[in-house]
Amino acid sequence: MRRRFTTVLLTAAVLLTAPAAGAAPPAPSALHPLAELSGQRVQLANKVAAAKFGTPQPIDDPAREQQILDSVAAKAPGLGLDPAAAAEFFRDQIEANKVVQRGLYDYWTANPEQAPTHRPDLPTGIRPVIDRINEGLLTELAATSAVRARPSCEVRLVLAIRAVDRELNFSELHQRALRRSLDSACEGH
Repeated sequence: MRRRFTTVLLTAAVLLTAPAAGAAPPAPSALHPLAELSGQRVQLANKVAAAKFGTPQPIDDPAREQQILDSVAAKAPGLGLDPAAAAEFFRDQIEANKVVQRGLYDYWTANPEQAPTHRPDLPTGIRPVIDRINEGLLTELAATSAVRARPSCEVRLVLAIRAVDRELNFSELHQRALRRSLDSACEGH
C-alpha cells in the first residue's frame, strides 16, 4: 500500500511540475470541487476549536458526529450512493476536523498569548455552515461517483488536493487534515 501511494504521489508530482512549454494550465480535476469543499470544512475547524477551547466542551462530540453520519447514510441511497461508503467518507471529514482542533489546542496551550479571544457561537454560527458544506459534499460524492471508481482516482485526487492547498494557502496542519478528510474518497482504493 505504501509503495502504491508513493507511486501515485510521484506521478502527481511529475504532472504538476512538468508542464509542456507554452502549454495552457492543466484543466481542473473533476475532483476539485470535492476537495475544495473538504478544504472549506477543514478551515471551519479553526472556528470550532476557538468555540471549544478553554471550555468543558470536548473536541470529540459523539452525539453530533452520529447525527451527521445517520443523516448522510439516510440521504445516500436517494443520490445513488452506498450508505456505508458515504458514512465512511464523512467519518473522515469529522476526523480531519479533529486533527485541526487538536493541533490548535496544542499550539494555544503552548502559546497562550496566541489563543483566541473571541469564542464563535458553535450551534448557531458554525454548525449551519458545516451542515451546508456537508450537503455540498454529499452532492459532489454523487456527482463524482464514476470518477472516484476509476483507477486514476488517486492521481486526480492528489492533484485536486495540491490545488486546494495552494488556493487556500494551508498550513502543514491544515494540509494534513485535508489529506485525512479525503482518505476514502476513491472507491475501492
